Amino acid sequence: MKLCKTIADLKVEISSAKASGKTIGLVPTMGALHEGHASLIGAAASENDITVVSIFVNPTQFGEGEDLDSYPRTLDADCKLAEGMGADIVFAPTAKEMYPSEDMTWVEVTGDITKVLCGRSRPIHFRGVTTVVSKLFNLAEPTRAYFGQKDAQQVQVLKRMVKDLFFNLEMRIMPIVREADGLAKSSRNTYLSPAERQAALILSQSLKKAEEAFNGGEKASSKLVEIVEAHLKTEPMSDIDYVELLQLPDLTVAETEIKKPHLLAMAVRIGSTRLIDNIILG
Repeated sequence: MKLCKTIADLKVEISSAKASGKTIGLVPTMGALHEGHASLIGAAASENDITVVSIFVNPTQFGEGEDLDSYPRTLDADCKLAEGMGADIVFAPTAKEMYPSEDMTWVEVTGDITKVLCGRSRPIHFRGVTTVVSKLFNLAEPTRAYFGQKDAQQVQVLKRMVKDLFFNLEMRIMPIVREADGLAKSSRNTYLSPAERQAALILSQSLKKAEEAFNGGEKASSKLVEIVEAHLKTEPMSDIDYVELLQLPDLTVAETEIKKPHLLAMAVRIGSTRLIDNIILG
């Protein structure tokens, strides 16, 4: 496996792969890799000739007071996991490498799709995501790009960007990977104390209750949100940021009675750690 820390080094590898007619799978990450990332890398390796994993804690998607400085950085362990899952190239640039000028060019998806859910409390977040991912698409020239459904709003925003900017690639969205007890895998889980880790199970448990109600015939969107919020409030450590039910793919206001696919998503603080989770109903 090749570790590239500069754009120049990555371009050499990509040019060689393209010249040989090889397909390229890209897995963009911020590192601190876990089994969820591993599933993306494994899928990319099985579906492409060359798999590129980017490891870059992107400063432009963090707002003031967020965890940019404390975000876990574990490059050596990440490289071992990536190589073990079949990665051919790890691209681990510095912030200066990715943002060489203070006069920035931004890529921004506008409209309600970036203003709801996490966009409401993190107003610059998705502009940072779309800007850095567009850079990675241009550098790696992937045939396919791999993302996890846990970041459901990010997935829909990036799909919109790919469509609107005519990126010539396939978006591959892979299922949420969970612990045996239901907790969605996340790099931020490492912030949780043992007691907080136990309390965090309330997220997936709440979603499961709504899913059971939906499968049992409950189609009223307000009632499904109420079920989730009521269960979250049974956990004293939980502090709800949002619970929302929105239509897919554009994340518009939910139908009164659900008849087509909707995203049921939440963000909840357990202690000082903000966690997200979601399911698709319908």
